[in-house]
Amino acid sequence: MSDIAIIGAGKLGTNLGYALLRKGHRITAYSDKNLSAAQESQQIIGQGKFTDDNRFAAEYGHWVILTVPDDAIQTVAEELADSAMDWQDKFVFHCSGLLTTESLNSLEKRGALVASLHPVQSFPQKKPDPKAFEDIFFGLEGKQEALNLAIGITRQLGGKFFILEAHNKPLYHTACSMASNFLATLLDTAAELLSQAGLANSTASQVLMPLVQGTLQNVKKIDAPTALTGPIARGDEKSIEKHLEALHKLPELYDLYTTIAYQSLQIAKREGKMPEEKFKALKALLEGK
Repeated sequence: MSDIAIIGAGKLGTNLGYALLRKGHRITAYSDKNLSAAQESQQIIGQGKFTDDNRFAAEYGHWVILTVPDDAIQTVAEELADSAMDWQDKFVFHCSGLLTTESLNSLEKRGALVASLHPVQSFPQKKPDPKAFEDIFFGLEGKQEALNLAIGITRQLGGKFFILEAHNKPLYHTACSMASNFLATLLDTAAELLSQAGLANSTASQVLMPLVQGTLQNVKKIDAPTALTGPIARGDEKSIEKHLEALHKLPELYDLYTTIAYQSLQIAKREGKMPEEKFKALKALLEGK
């Protein structure tokens, strides 16, 4: 059992605090520049202090977890390092998928053991989901002693882990953003096309959801390349021509379609689904030749 101070009382910080509490740890303090947010998280968790003073909160934790936005991590770390607190052998984690532990250098120089602990999951609300961290992956990066603890935390939460080299974090974070954020963008774009076709907005989402869920299940059962279906995978030039004709009326979406279709075409070729002649014909069609 460890005493944990969480700095950043948002959705991730609250869900993480709740999950760690359920595993027998003590959440001793929540800190946030928005005092009401810290109070709300403390009330949800049901223990610890709430404050808008990060240094005050950190004094109560043997582990200090930063769940603040990426652009605030280094500033908060420097603020904490500038305190008179003894940081020797305290563990400090941040939860950024993009930043490395270099952003915690000021605390490491004071004796803290540092690592980054990034759950590959989205957290849409502060109300905790008891199973939010089960069977998900965590991307870990940092110094060995802190990494060992991060691995232990991951396992306690029922998750899995992989260790990243610091220089690979931007690519890793790009992948996570594409899979999560861009998927939402694509679904909203598809729903807009259905609206253009005469469906009500509420109906459009309902129409697409079973299709999307079926695709995700296929990806889970096999893999994404094998699960690729549709006119690109079939080499159906006439269907692609009709899509492009329709999108000429919506030029803002034309480039999006051709970019994603081209990537799908590359996957189909790589997986041996696409004869060379058919590949060249579809490539020329997408390039407007």
